Amino acid sequence: MNNTCITTVDRINAALEKYLPDDTRSVIWDAMRYSIFSGGKRLRPQLILAACTGLGGNIDTAMPFACAVEMIHTYSLIHDDLPAMDNDDLRRGKATSHIKYGEAIAILAGDALLNLAYEVMGEACEKNPKRISALRVIARASGAYGMVAGQAADILWENKTIDESALIYIHAHKTAALIKACLEAGGILSEADLRQQSDLSEIGENLGLAFQIRDDLLDMTSSTEEMGKPALSDIKNNKATYVSLFGLERANKDCNALISRALLLIEGLRLSNTALFQLAESLSV
Repeated sequence: MNNTCITTVDRINAALEKYLPDDTRSVIWDAMRYSIFSGGKRLRPQLILAACTGLGGNIDTAMPFACAVEMIHTYSLIHDDLPAMDNDDLRRGKATSHIKYGEAIAILAGDALLNLAYEVMGEACEKNPKRISALRVIARASGAYGMVAGQAADILWENKTIDESALIYIHAHKTAALIKACLEAGGILSEADLRQQSDLSEIGENLGLAFQIRDDLLDMTSSTEEMGKPALSDIKNNKATYVSLFGLERANKDCNALISRALLLIEGLRLSNTALFQLAESLSV
């Protein structure tokens, strides 16, 4: 990432600090902060800000939604790591929430982050009701039409022989839906026109699928130390991945093809010299 992205991450972290006060008297706030400030790359909030500012929007307008998406993403990771899901002990090189605080507090911390996300977006929408469409896009991608549906399908397909359509469904819902929503929300907040919105949606879909394939590749080819979480965890949990279904060569090829398509669309929006282009390019393998 270049200095522009680093600066953006700093601004996101500063905004998150305001929404999550350091209240050591409350174990819930402590657990929420533990996971939020555990060293995430802030890809999703960066995508919202990059899409919004790239098309002439204001970073301050988009920041509450960027922070909210990071809260939603973090809640999903806390729950994903639980014994009932992936049963992982490490996340970003640190003990997962349920290992540090116990399962009950981890579940509640995830619940609290999800609710705080909607409170933050709701306050932003009170200032300008037009922003409600951005909230709606994010909400839909996070729930039973998106991320939660993908997670459920992922669980149901464990220990089973999966086909391509089922795997794409899981990837499109569990991972790509929220990433796509970030681009769409950024466009809404910038008041993009219909063509721009359509292109942002396709960019998000391509980047989301590429990100999941890249994650599958890293799980197979990187060490626990490099990833900050257990390597080969998908194999441990008997989960089908793009690599296990199609092999390393095709996974690399398809990931880069998706990124190339996204970059062409970004160039078509005349955003080739922006943070959005740089973020997309960084996902290549």
